[in-house]
Amino acid sequence: MSKIETISAPTGNDDAPKLKREMPKWAITTMSVSVVILAWEFFGRDVNPIFGSYPTAISVAFWKLLVSGQLLAALTQSLKAFVVGYGLSVLIGVPLGLLIGRSRFLEAAIGVFITGAYAMPLVALVPLLVLWMGLGFAVKACVVFLMAVFPIVINTWLGVRAVPKTLIEVGKSFVASDFTILRRIVLPATIPYIMAGIKLAVGRGVVAMVIAEFFTAISGLGAIIINAANAFDTARMFVPVIVLMVLATMLNSFVGWIERKVAPWQVELSGRDEG
Repeated sequence: MSKIETISAPTGNDDAPKLKREMPKWAITTMSVSVVILAWEFFGRDVNPIFGSYPTAISVAFWKLLVSGQLLAALTQSLKAFVVGYGLSVLIGVPLGLLIGRSRFLEAAIGVFITGAYAMPLVALVPLLVLWMGLGFAVKACVVFLMAVFPIVINTWLGVRAVPKTLIEVGKSFVASDFTILRRIVLPATIPYIMAGIKLAVGRGVVAMVIAEFFTAISGLGAIIINAANAFDTARMFVPVIVLMVLATMLNSFVGWIERKVAPWQVELSGRDEG
Protein backbone atom coordinates (compact mmCIF):
# COMPACT_ATOMS: atom_id res chain seq x y z
CA MET A 1 0.00 0.00 0.00
CA SER A 2 1.52 3.23 -1.14
CA LYS A 3 2.01 5.96 1.39
CA ILE A 4 0.07 9.05 0.46
CA GLU A 5 1.53 12.32 1.69
CA THR A 6 -0.74 15.23 2.20
CA ILE A 7 0.82 18.60 1.54
CA SER A 8 -1.14 21.55 2.80
CA ALA A 9 -1.15 24.56 0.56
CA PRO A 10 0.39 27.67 2.07
CA THR A 11 -2.19 30.10 3.29
CA GLY A 12 0.09 33.09 2.97
CA ASN A 13 -0.74 34.34 6.42
CA ASP A 14 2.61 33.44 7.98
CA ASP A 15 4.87 34.97 5.34
CA ALA A 16 2.67 37.87 4.37
CA PRO A 17 3.90 41.28 5.45
CA LYS A 18 2.21 42.85 8.39
CA LEU A 19 -0.41 45.14 6.89
CA LYS A 20 -1.69 46.53 10.16
CA ARG A 21 0.66 49.15 11.47
CA GLU A 22 0.31 50.66 14.91
CA MET A 23 -0.02 54.41 15.20
CA PRO A 24 3.21 56.10 16.35
CA LYS A 25 3.34 57.23 19.94
CA TRP A 26 3.99 60.86 19.00
CA ALA A 27 0.84 60.91 16.84
CA ILE A 28 -1.31 59.63 19.70
CA THR A 29 0.18 62.22 22.04
CA THR A 30 -0.38 65.03 19.51
CA MET A 31 -4.02 64.07 18.99
CA SER A 32 -4.62 63.76 22.74
CA VAL A 33 -3.13 67.19 23.48
CA SER A 34 -5.03 68.76 20.57
CA VAL A 35 -8.36 67.39 21.81
CA VAL A 36 -7.74 68.72 25.32
CA ILE A 37 -6.73 72.18 24.04
CA LEU A 38 -9.72 72.43 21.72
CA ALA A 39 -12.12 71.36 24.48
CA TRP A 40 -10.48 73.79 26.89
CA GLU A 41 -10.78 76.61 24.33
CA PHE A 42 -14.45 75.84 23.63
CA PHE A 43 -15.65 75.51 27.21
CA GLY A 44 -13.17 77.96 28.77
CA ARG A 45 -14.63 80.97 26.96
CA ASP A 46 -17.85 80.60 28.97
CA VAL A 47 -16.02 80.74 32.30
CA ASN A 48 -15.67 84.00 34.22
CA PRO A 49 -12.10 85.32 33.58
CA ILE A 50 -11.57 85.62 37.33
CA PHE A 51 -12.11 81.89 37.84
CA GLY A 52 -10.44 80.52 34.71
CA SER A 53 -9.01 81.17 31.29
CA TYR A 54 -8.58 79.54 27.89
CA PRO A 55 -5.61 78.78 25.59
CA THR A 56 -5.82 81.81 23.27
CA ALA A 57 -5.94 84.25 26.19
CA ILE A 58 -3.04 82.43 27.84
CA SER A 59 -1.10 82.62 24.56
CA VAL A 60 -1.60 86.40 24.44
CA ALA A 61 -0.41 86.74 28.03
CA PHE A 62 2.55 84.48 27.25
CA TRP A 63 3.57 86.65 24.32
CA LYS A 64 3.35 89.83 26.39
CA LEU A 65 5.53 88.34 29.15
CA LEU A 66 8.00 87.00 26.59
CA VAL A 67 8.33 90.30 24.69
CA SER A 68 8.80 92.26 27.90
CA GLY A 69 11.61 89.91 28.94
CA GLN A 70 9.98 89.22 32.29
CA LEU A 71 9.28 85.57 31.54
CA LEU A 72 12.82 84.69 30.48
CA ALA A 73 14.32 86.56 33.44
CA ALA A 74 12.00 84.78 35.88
CA LEU A 75 12.61 81.38 34.25
CA THR A 76 16.39 81.86 34.42
CA GLN A 77 16.19 82.85 38.07
CA SER A 78 14.07 79.83 38.94
CA LEU A 79 16.17 77.38 36.93
CA LYS A 80 19.38 78.35 38.75
CA ALA A 81 18.02 77.06 42.06
CA PHE A 82 16.45 74.03 40.37
CA VAL A 83 19.62 72.97 38.54
CA VAL A 84 21.78 73.22 41.67
CA GLY A 85 19.31 71.49 43.99
CA TYR A 86 18.30 68.79 41.51
CA GLY A 87 21.88 68.16 40.42
CA LEU A 88 22.98 67.68 44.02
CA SER A 89 20.06 65.32 44.65
CA VAL A 90 21.20 63.08 41.78
CA LEU A 91 24.89 63.22 42.75
CA ILE A 92 24.15 62.36 46.38
CA GLY A 93 20.99 60.26 46.05
CA VAL A 94 22.28 57.60 43.65
CA PRO A 95 25.48 56.69 45.57
CA LEU A 96 23.61 56.81 48.88
CA GLY A 97 20.91 54.48 47.57
CA LEU A 98 23.54 52.06 46.26
CA LEU A 99 25.33 52.01 49.61
CA ILE A 100 22.14 51.49 51.62
CA GLY A 101 21.03 48.69 49.31
CA ARG A 102 24.38 46.90 49.53
CA SER A 103 25.05 47.40 53.25
CA ARG A 104 22.87 45.64 55.78
CA PHE A 105 24.28 47.91 58.52
CA LEU A 106 23.47 51.15 56.68
CA GLU A 107 20.03 49.87 55.74
CA ALA A 108 19.25 49.16 59.39
CA ALA A 109 20.89 52.37 60.65
CA ILE A 110 19.58 55.08 58.31
CA GLY A 111 16.97 53.35 56.15
CA VAL A 112 14.19 54.25 58.56
CA PHE A 113 15.20 57.92 58.47
CA ILE A 114 15.18 57.96 54.66
CA THR A 115 11.70 56.43 54.54
CA GLY A 116 10.40 58.76 57.24
CA ALA A 117 11.85 61.86 55.61
CA TYR A 118 10.24 60.92 52.29
CA ALA A 119 6.81 60.71 53.93
CA MET A 120 7.29 63.86 56.00
CA PRO A 121 5.69 67.09 54.68
CA LEU A 122 8.92 68.90 53.92
CA VAL A 123 7.00 72.07 53.04
CA ALA A 124 6.46 72.56 56.78
CA LEU A 125 10.23 72.88 57.22
CA VAL A 126 10.60 75.77 54.76
CA PRO A 127 10.07 78.51 57.42
CA LEU A 128 12.73 76.85 59.56
CA LEU A 129 15.10 76.64 56.59
CA VAL A 130 14.53 80.34 55.99
CA LEU A 131 15.65 81.06 59.56
CA TRP A 132 18.80 78.99 58.99
CA MET A 133 19.75 80.14 55.49
CA GLY A 134 17.96 83.43 54.92
CA LEU A 135 15.90 84.37 51.91
CA GLY A 136 18.49 84.01 49.18
CA PHE A 137 19.55 81.45 46.63
CA ALA A 138 20.82 78.87 49.13
CA VAL A 139 17.46 78.18 50.77
CA LYS A 140 15.71 77.69 47.41
CA ALA A 141 18.35 75.22 46.24
CA CYS A 142 18.11 73.42 49.60
CA VAL A 143 14.33 73.05 49.33
CA VAL A 144 14.65 71.60 45.82
CA PHE A 145 17.34 69.21 47.03
CA LEU A 146 15.32 67.95 49.99
CA MET A 147 12.21 67.39 47.88
CA ALA A 148 14.06 65.61 45.07
CA VAL A 149 16.70 63.49 46.80
CA PHE A 150 14.49 60.99 48.64
CA PRO A 151 12.72 59.48 45.59
CA ILE A 152 16.14 58.89 44.04
CA VAL A 153 17.56 57.28 47.18
CA ILE A 154 14.55 55.03 47.75
CA ASN A 155 14.23 53.88 44.13
CA THR A 156 17.96 53.16 43.91
CA TRP A 157 17.84 51.31 47.22
CA LEU A 158 14.91 49.16 46.09
CA GLY A 159 16.64 48.53 42.77
CA VAL A 160 19.70 47.16 44.52
CA ARG A 161 17.54 44.89 46.67
CA ALA A 162 15.80 43.61 43.52
CA VAL A 163 19.02 42.42 41.86
CA PRO A 164 18.83 38.60 41.56
CA LYS A 165 20.94 36.83 44.14
CA THR A 166 22.21 34.43 41.49
CA LEU A 167 24.00 37.26 39.65
CA ILE A 168 25.79 38.32 42.80
CA GLU A 169 26.71 34.71 43.58
CA VAL A 170 28.23 34.37 40.10
CA GLY A 171 30.40 37.41 40.78
CA LYS A 172 31.51 36.01 44.12
CA SER A 173 32.31 32.66 42.54
CA PHE A 174 34.78 34.46 40.27
CA VAL A 175 36.35 36.07 43.36
CA ALA A 176 35.19 39.55 42.36
CA SER A 177 35.58 42.30 44.91
CA ASP A 178 32.57 44.08 46.40
CA PHE A 179 33.36 47.18 44.35
CA THR A 180 33.55 45.14 41.13
CA ILE A 181 30.23 43.45 41.91
CA LEU A 182 28.70 46.85 42.58
CA ARG A 183 30.07 48.39 39.37
CA ARG A 184 29.70 45.47 36.97
CA ILE A 185 26.58 43.66 38.25
CA VAL A 186 24.52 45.73 40.68
CA LEU A 187 24.72 49.13 38.96
CA PRO A 188 23.69 47.97 35.44
CA ALA A 189 20.79 45.98 36.89
CA THR A 190 19.67 48.97 38.97
CA ILE A 191 19.71 51.58 36.18
CA PRO A 192 15.94 51.29 35.40
CA TYR A 193 15.15 51.93 39.07
CA ILE A 194 17.58 54.84 39.22
CA MET A 195 16.04 56.44 36.15
CA ALA A 196 12.56 55.97 37.57
CA GLY A 197 13.64 57.76 40.74
CA ILE A 198 15.22 60.58 38.74
CA LYS A 199 12.00 61.01 36.77
CA LEU A 200 9.94 61.18 39.97
CA ALA A 201 12.40 63.70 41.37
CA VAL A 202 11.86 66.02 38.38
CA GLY A 203 8.24 66.67 39.31
CA ARG A 204 8.99 67.06 43.00
CA GLY A 205 11.91 69.38 42.20
CA VAL A 206 9.78 71.64 40.01
CA VAL A 207 7.11 71.85 42.72
CA ALA A 208 9.78 72.57 45.35
CA MET A 209 11.21 75.34 43.18
CA VAL A 210 7.89 77.20 43.14
CA ILE A 211 7.18 76.50 46.82
CA ALA A 212 10.57 77.94 47.77
CA GLU A 213 9.78 81.09 45.80
CA PHE A 214 6.42 81.41 47.54
CA PHE A 215 7.88 81.17 51.04
CA THR A 216 11.16 83.01 50.50
CA ALA A 217 11.95 86.14 48.50
CA ILE A 218 9.15 86.29 45.96
CA SER A 219 11.03 85.95 42.68
CA GLY A 220 11.21 83.90 39.51
CA LEU A 221 8.15 82.13 38.14
CA GLY A 222 6.62 82.01 41.60
CA ALA A 223 6.55 85.80 41.68
CA ILE A 224 4.63 85.93 38.40
CA ILE A 225 2.07 83.45 39.75
CA ILE A 226 1.54 85.37 43.01
CA ASN A 227 1.40 88.82 41.41
CA ALA A 228 -1.00 87.66 38.70
CA ALA A 229 -3.22 85.90 41.26
CA ASN A 230 -3.34 89.03 43.43
CA ALA A 231 -4.37 91.07 40.37
CA PHE A 232 -6.99 88.45 39.36
CA ASP A 233 -5.20 88.09 36.02
CA THR A 234 -5.90 84.38 35.55
CA ALA A 235 -4.54 84.14 32.01
CA ARG A 236 -1.23 85.61 33.10
CA MET A 237 -1.14 83.31 36.12
CA PHE A 238 -1.50 80.25 33.90
CA VAL A 239 1.58 81.15 31.83
CA PRO A 240 4.26 80.08 34.36
CA VAL A 241 2.14 77.06 35.36
CA ILE A 242 2.10 75.78 31.78
CA VAL A 243 5.77 76.66 31.34
CA LEU A 244 6.58 74.49 34.37
CA MET A 245 4.46 71.64 32.99
CA VAL A 246 6.30 71.80 29.66
CA LEU A 247 9.65 72.03 31.47
CA ALA A 248 8.93 68.94 33.58
CA THR A 249 7.75 67.01 30.51
CA MET A 250 10.89 67.91 28.57
CA LEU A 251 13.13 66.94 31.48
CA ASN A 252 11.37 63.58 31.79
CA SER A 253 11.83 62.97 28.07
CA PHE A 254 15.51 63.89 28.41
CA VAL A 255 15.95 61.42 31.29
CA GLY A 256 14.22 58.75 29.19
CA TRP A 257 16.61 59.48 26.31
CA ILE A 258 19.59 59.09 28.65
CA GLU A 259 18.15 55.78 29.88
CA ARG A 260 17.88 54.48 26.31
CA LYS A 261 21.52 55.42 25.71
CA VAL A 262 22.88 54.07 28.99
CA ALA A 263 20.69 50.94 29.18
CA PRO A 264 19.48 50.10 25.65
CA TRP A 265 18.80 46.52 26.70
CA GLN A 266 16.01 47.74 28.97
CA VAL A 267 14.02 49.05 25.99
CA GLU A 268 14.49 45.72 24.20
CA LEU A 269 13.33 43.78 27.26
CA SER A 270 10.26 45.94 27.70
CA GLY A 271 9.24 45.29 24.10
CA ARG A 272 7.74 48.79 23.69
CA ASP A 273 7.86 50.79 20.50
CA GLU A 274 9.28 54.16 21.45
CA GLY A 275 8.19 55.66 18.14
